[in-house]
Amino acid sequence: MGQFEGKTAIVTGGTKGIGRAVCESLLAEGARVTAIYSSGEAGARSFAEANAAHGERLAIEKLDVSGYATCEEFFARFEKTHDGLDFLVNSAGIRRDAVVGMMKEEDWRAVLDINLTGTFNMSKQAVKMMMRRRWGRIVTVTSPIGRLGFAGQANYAASKAGQVGFTLSLAKEVASRHITVNCVSPGFIDTGFIADLPDKLKEKYREQIPLGRFGKAEEVASLIAFLLSDKAEYITGAVYEITGGL
Repeated sequence: MGQFEGKTAIVTGGTKGIGRAVCESLLAEGARVTAIYSSGEAGARSFAEANAAHGERLAIEKLDVSGYATCEEFFARFEKTHDGLDFLVNSAGIRRDAVVGMMKEEDWRAVLDINLTGTFNMSKQAVKMMMRRRWGRIVTVTSPIGRLGFAGQANYAASKAGQVGFTLSLAKEVASRHITVNCVSPGFIDTGFIADLPDKLKEKYREQIPLGRFGKAEEVASLIAFLLSDKAEYITGAVYEITGGL
């Protein structure tokens, strides 16, 4: 039996990258997981096929987390088929890079809507479920870019800084109900999220990392699993960077 036997989890951005690694880690430890995705049908099918052995413990749902009404409707359906919710991992995120002077308004809004508003939409509904049982864990995947800033990523940086502020506030609001709320802040992780960066730029970023390499999605998933575990019951309102020393 795994450490998460009998636990129920929702993971947004759950069919690729860090979110996929989190789902697979939770499934391996016995959890019942609903993986949320918004696009990439082929990737979602590949994920489902690779994890078919977990049977009914894995569900895959297409959902736009930026839509309040769609998230509310999803949770209404989720509650009918699940006794409760133990874990929410907010891993959905997008980038639409441009310097501010050239950034399209729709690209600003899209990044804030999915990264930050999506975190609010999912966390609000999750908290309502968790409070009934007076227990739960929420982990949001943010980024050190929200603290450091990067040229061409003002929208992304703003969304990630916002996630941290949201987490710190929510952690205080729900602590009395034994719900912990934390952030994991990965640096450059070798996933499809940075695959579109030019090779020269990747090498430049790699040179800034004291450990000399990009991280692995599984390494981030291990940190998230710790924050979801009973060993982390006294940790809330924290931001854990996993950056190789960036």
